[in-house]
Amino acid sequence: MADGRATSGPQPAPFLHDVAEGPPEARAWWVDSADGTRLRLALWPEGEKGTVLLFPGRTEYVEKYGRLATDLAAAGYGMAAFDWRGQGMADRPRHRRDMGHVVSFDEYREDVAAFRAALAALGRTGPCWLIGHSMGGAIGLRALHDGLPVRAAAFTGPMWGIRMTPVLKSIAGIVMGLAGPLGFGTTFAPTTGPWQPMDFENNPLTTDRDQFDYMSRQVARHPELALGGPSILWVKAALEESRRLLAMPAPRVPAVTLFGSAEDIVEVPAIRARMADWPDGRLIEIEGGRHEVLMESPERRHLSLKTILAHFNSHA
Repeated sequence: MADGRATSGPQPAPFLHDVAEGPPEARAWWVDSADGTRLRLALWPEGEKGTVLLFPGRTEYVEKYGRLATDLAAAGYGMAAFDWRGQGMADRPRHRRDMGHVVSFDEYREDVAAFRAALAALGRTGPCWLIGHSMGGAIGLRALHDGLPVRAAAFTGPMWGIRMTPVLKSIAGIVMGLAGPLGFGTTFAPTTGPWQPMDFENNPLTTDRDQFDYMSRQVARHPELALGGPSILWVKAALEESRRLLAMPAPRVPAVTLFGSAEDIVEVPAIRARMADWPDGRLIEIEGGRHEVLMESPERRHLSLKTILAHFNSHA
């Protein structure tokens, strides 16, 4: 992904105000990871209660959370969101820019370290809070183990395990084990492929048409944001990271985790297992919700946001 650029401090980057629908003061910055991969950081005005660090999921980008930034601002929180390597406007894989690809989730740990340094350089040193969604939930959990300085954490549909069909799960170990030696680790994982527009009727993300259209409109207007399926090596790395995270004791950070009862992307038993022994941790099931509980129907979205804000406020 890197192209030999020398690392430097944060530099101004584009921000797509036309699709974010968030506070107009948002600004974006280029940030270089340790290996030279260029990432993108978005900052919204700092709130009197501190800054929420938004760790997006796979395929996502900072503008997707413009509406959430508005809600957080109204509650007294600023927000910072990140384009991980391989998605959004960050550097994409050289072999295929529409494929999600890493060899190890340690690459995302490098990204977190780079973002932390950039936030300090930009003067965001006040109290921080974490929201980790989907893949961002795995990256966020690892970051807590690495000492991410937040007062409390919230996770929505965290990827602490990947939902697979029984057939795919039965052959996953063999396929992943052979991917590297046989040279097909950088091909799309089984059942995935290039990006394609999603139909509302069959989407696994949300039951709400307005929120679905909001996400679809962003990629329609800016197709450079689109991302297809992951590589086989990405899936292998994700499964390995999930196993490692579940084997570790829960971090000593107050946490609340929310998931929809109609979750169909991440593995719910893994979420239940992780939260079962989390000190000062709570697990909330959003009835009828799908993967995006913060982009669900107004009632479900309100409940999710209210739960997270109450959690943050109680640990201020």
